[in-house]
Amino acid sequence: MRNAIASTGLFAMLAAISLASGVGAESLTAGDKVQSFTLPNHDGVNHAFHQYMDSTATVVMFIATQCPVSNAYNERMAALSGEYQPKGIQFVGINSNRQESVEEIAEHADANSFAFPVLKDNGNVIADRFGATRTPEVYVLSPAGEVLYHGRIDSRDLAAALDAILAGDDIPMAETRAFGCSIKRVR
Repeated sequence: MRNAIASTGLFAMLAAISLASGVGAESLTAGDKVQSFTLPNHDGVNHAFHQYMDSTATVVMFIATQCPVSNAYNERMAALSGEYQPKGIQFVGINSNRQESVEEIAEHADANSFAFPVLKDNGNVIADRFGATRTPEVYVLSPAGEVLYHGRIDSRDLAAALDAILAGDDIPMAETRAFGCSIKRVR
């Protein structure tokens, strides 16, 4: 009986930690719609999702300055944006980590030659809305805000999704598993 009570207590504690960290939150998947959002970049200029509505698609990347996994993708993120932005695909980075300042985000974006805005999600409101839990984690949105692809950058999955969108084809794999560091939430 004591073991059952202890197990129940341990389970409840782990569930509370999981909910507090955002783990287990429902993630948006292909076909879901995202409500418009507005976030500031490092110099306080607000960027609203609706300003990208005239693009073919928008790649929303949850990224970090301190995560070694996210940092391992910096060159690839810069290269992908350089390749696909001229084709009508917009890129936006979002930093939702509580401990990473806007100054640090600006320095990181500059040092990695990001040709896309990196926005600060204070209070991880947008990460919660998307259900994003990792850095890097990617969502590709249609001009109407529909999720077309969700997951990782790896194995050319993101590039394959973008190529399919540009060709007017179905995305070969609309859901993949993102991996990396957890988003450090305020709650």
